[in-house]
Amino acid sequence: MKALFNDGNVAEVGAEESLHVLRHSAAHILAQAIKRLYPDATFAYGPANEQGFYYDVDPGAAKITDEDLPVIEAEMKKIVKENLKFQTFELPREEAIALMQERGEKYKVEHIDDLDLDARITFFQQGDYIDMCTGPHLLYTKALKAFKLTGISGAYWKADANNKMLTRVSGTAFATKDELAEHERMLAEAEKRDHRKIGREMELFMMSDAGPGFPFWLPNGMRVRNALMQYWQEMQEKYGYEQVQTPVILSRSLWETSGHWDHYKDNMYTTLIDEEDFAVKPMNCPGACLIYKNRPRSYRDLPLKLAEAGLDHRHELKGALHGLFRVREFTQDDAHLFIRPDQIIEQVTDTAQLITAYYAQFGFPYRVELSTRPEDSMGSDEDWARAEEGLKSALDSMGLDYRVNPGDGAFYGPKIDFHLQDCLGRTWQCGTIQLDFQLPHNFELEYVDSDGQKKQPILIHRAGFGSFERFIGMLTEQYAGKFPTWLSPCQVKVLPVSEKTRSYAREVSSALREAGIRVKLDERDEKIGYKIREARSIDRVPYMLILGEQEIEAQNISVRDRTNETHQSDLAAFIADITQEIAERR
Repeated sequence: MKALFNDGNVAEVGAEESLHVLRHSAAHILAQAIKRLYPDATFAYGPANEQGFYYDVDPGAAKITDEDLPVIEAEMKKIVKENLKFQTFELPREEAIALMQERGEKYKVEHIDDLDLDARITFFQQGDYIDMCTGPHLLYTKALKAFKLTGISGAYWKADANNKMLTRVSGTAFATKDELAEHERMLAEAEKRDHRKIGREMELFMMSDAGPGFPFWLPNGMRVRNALMQYWQEMQEKYGYEQVQTPVILSRSLWETSGHWDHYKDNMYTTLIDEEDFAVKPMNCPGACLIYKNRPRSYRDLPLKLAEAGLDHRHELKGALHGLFRVREFTQDDAHLFIRPDQIIEQVTDTAQLITAYYAQFGFPYRVELSTRPEDSMGSDEDWARAEEGLKSALDSMGLDYRVNPGDGAFYGPKIDFHLQDCLGRTWQCGTIQLDFQLPHNFELEYVDSDGQKKQPILIHRAGFGSFERFIGMLTEQYAGKFPTWLSPCQVKVLPVSEKTRSYAREVSSALREAGIRVKLDERDEKIGYKIREARSIDRVPYMLILGEQEIEAQNISVRDRTNETHQSDLAAFIADITQEIAERR
């Protein structure tokens, strides 16, 4: 594809940049359509992104809703059909301000005020619409052949809750109509798999206006959570971790020592206790440092591997909250490893093997990123160089493919991030390994080395799931609620066909329960077909036992699995089979 750049030149662009050009141009066409339909509208930002594109709009006295999207989309199609030419020009700063003031674009004027004083401002124009932009763009509007508006949401100007709430109109665009159709098919599949929808149907969790972003776990959700927690605990034992628990609320002085107060306080909840400032913990690492410092340590004590399923709280913007994926309270599957310098490669490798074992259990493909020093960082150049080289050497020694993500490390150290890909092709950052020289320095952590000298340990921060909340949300969508038997909130549902078979059904249910199998007995006066459909589509159980007079007479059971195939079985044999399936976590 050929694209128009802000210097007026036309050049070929690659496939990835081509999609960006399409979507960026679509954002401009969207803004032009809105301006035609809502003449008083003014515009903030309108970028392309991984999902498509959006424009943040102040519609003035009007209101834009989801019902208006077809009208806006139709106007965009008119603009495409008009085949308007994209043209670019530059203006000095003062002239650019005057142009935007003349056109009533107060947000653009404010944006120019935020730019460098000597900057010349680039504009792109198609027809009567002019927008500040660095490009590149399509040559003509007609090149946008496949697009769709996808929704309306709210967005604060400059992402600041103190500023005005704008209307974000979102959409997506592709090179061909076939690609757009495939995208829409995936969206429909994603809607069916939405963990919020499935969570309501299966009664896994709920949200309440009494606590936005704070999940309520319902009995079925707790069964899933407890099964996942048991798996996590077994893996900690297998890999040599010791489990700890640290307080949820700790003093401000602790967070000042750790550096979080300076770098993270806007995301922390605070409270006053005995006329002193305290903070609800957003992370577990300072508490782990206090445990390390609780007694003298020797080089023989290292590595000290402390695992914690820690309850954390972070203040997320209300508009960013999303089911279990973005919450304000979550349980981190955390660990902190205190190691010697000679143990970096060994322990990072061991930690990466644990994390990849998690993903193999659930069948998630993943990619790995090495994130290096950000601008807002703590620590010396020497420490950062040692930390980054240590992580790189560990990845190289494992033969893992990875890419470097410059400047995206934590403020206290570089990190390895694991990005999972789900069944819909979406990626989620879950696992992380972060090497930290700074926190041990801040907390004056020491160990006595073999030469009798006191030295500072290195800290590895580690998470595998990311959080239990997000991971359960991902698993719910990955399996569309049809969890493997070991995770299912109900593993077997017993369905008596009639009143005559209820007594036998109770005996079967009791035998299953005594064997440690999660079972529900459906004794309602409903037709058996209705019970089967509900167990399959709502409860999504792995196994149904359908018990009629024939089963009573033969003293056996009729087993229906998720393939909807039914076979006769001896109850003892079925219990043995499902118990083994659960134990092996198939």
